[in-house]
Amino acid sequence: MRNLHPAISFGYFAFVILITVVFLHPVMLGISLVSSLLYAIYLNGIKSLRFTLLFLVPMMLLAAIINPLFNHLGNTVLFTVANIQITLESTLYGLATAAMLAAVILWFSCYNKIMTSDKFIYLFGRIIPAISLIISMALRFIPRYIAQIKKISYAQRAIGRDVGSGRIIDRLRSGADVLSIMVTWALENGVDTADSMRSRGYGLKGRSAYSLYQPNSRDKTLAAFSLYLAVLVIAGIALRLVLISYFPLIELNHLSVSALFIYLAFLLLCLFPLLLDGFEELKWRFSRSRI
Repeated sequence: MRNLHPAISFGYFAFVILITVVFLHPVMLGISLVSSLLYAIYLNGIKSLRFTLLFLVPMMLLAAIINPLFNHLGNTVLFTVANIQITLESTLYGLATAAMLAAVILWFSCYNKIMTSDKFIYLFGRIIPAISLIISMALRFIPRYIAQIKKISYAQRAIGRDVGSGRIIDRLRSGADVLSIMVTWALENGVDTADSMRSRGYGLKGRSAYSLYQPNSRDKTLAAFSLYLAVLVIAGIALRLVLISYFPLIELNHLSVSALFIYLAFLLLCLFPLLLDGFEELKWRFSRSRI
């Protein structure tokens, strides 16, 4: 997926995330959630599974519990707690919303790994140059700042100013020193970035841009295949071959050959990057074994 043209990668993630957010069908959500988790584990390693278990699962349970307490729509009352009716429809809707949030977070973690800042600027630099630059820089802020804070903390620890040890007053002073150094570094980094952009002629009329991204026949073939799967999914939703309605009663489409075909198309679409990267890795290992 990293080697595909940025437009294909961006369009893929945009479509999958949009379907996950808009269409809260349980089967589609399950496919999206499992596929995003598998691809996140492939890209980020076991820490994605740890993040899911420690953060996403409690968040899903919390969302599933909170939604029925505030959303009382639905005709099937399960039980009543302190004059609050807990309905089956609102409970299932809360579970679907929780699964949707978890899947979207995982898809965005995969997106950040694939769509680097240079790819984003390549796509939108000519259309919205200022906004694209701000967004790409904002996406880099968190990982860069976290890495810099770790460096500063390690340096402070080496001279006996550890934030995690000592009296509370000493910890506060050490934390204030880390914050002061971090703010100074951020301001200096901003000035250096501005000087670098100015020296490269950013914002000048007629400024050219160099790019390594050129679509080839492989990109076009894979784009056509993924577009075909996307059209199938959209057609299935538009023709109501797969549908879901939570309120006032749960209405779910019957299991049919057409519905299974749409599920299979969405499954292939969600697993598309994992299958593609897995095939390329196997091809690379096979090529190395023949050397």
